[in-house]
Amino acid sequence: MVEDTFVRGGGEPDGADSLRTFGAALQALREHVGLSREEFAEVVRFSKHTVASVELGRRMPDVAFVERAEEATGNTGVLSKTLKRVARQPGLAAWFRRWARLEATAITLYTYECRLVPGLLQTEAYARTLFTNQLPPLDDEQIEAQWTARADRQRLLRERPNTAFGFILEEGVFLRRTGGTEVTRELLDHVLEIAELRNVELQIMPQVQETHAGLDGPVQLLETPENQWYAYCEGQRGGLLVSDAKEISVLQRRYARMRSQALTIRDSVSLLQRMRGEL
Repeated sequence: MVEDTFVRGGGEPDGADSLRTFGAALQALREHVGLSREEFAEVVRFSKHTVASVELGRRMPDVAFVERAEEATGNTGVLSKTLKRVARQPGLAAWFRRWARLEATAITLYTYECRLVPGLLQTEAYARTLFTNQLPPLDDEQIEAQWTARADRQRLLRERPNTAFGFILEEGVFLRRTGGTEVTRELLDHVLEIAELRNVELQIMPQVQETHAGLDGPVQLLETPENQWYAYCEGQRGGLLVSDAKEISVLQRRYARMRSQALTIRDSVSLLQRMRGEL
């Protein structure tokens, strides 16, 4: 089980071979207990193709896979410890990796953001504006790695049509015009396009709002295929991954209240269209 964890630090993950290392450890343990890939796949309730992809270092194992694999191989703890060193790819900040593993298989993902347009909705120009203005400065290779990782994450919106995505964004993140007018115009076009997807709900929290349940800052909530909920809160130099049911209940209630305080989906789209027309 993922424990409540606060991870500090910026920078990029290291160890490009970490996925292959995890896969090799899994294969060795599977063979040690005398299971074929087909037999192992049945035990962990994943397809044999998924097992093969993980063992070959081609696929990031999710939390459920690792927990079941641990049970199937004798609860040695080797896989759980190895997973902590696995990096999906360069470009994901160290504190974000565990959340990204959960995000990749989530069936529900809710996001409230008051600082900027969240990564899943960013255009390349908008994202690169953020990357080039980071402090300490990033070099060209780091910027490319960050954009590649972000673009890969964005595929979730279209490749997981059965996942429900909800976004509540402050009107101010668009009024700021990060990157300039052209970048903002393209960003609004992109967000409006994403808002048309059947599995996406987008709401705008108006700039003038007398009551607001989200004043403590941004939050993300997700539901796993096993119907377990997690939350993630990010700050300047780190992130908090929350699994405690009581804490998550509080954050869910706040998110639910914000949904009632924000503009409706239709009015949110109308506002973004009006903002686009005024640029």
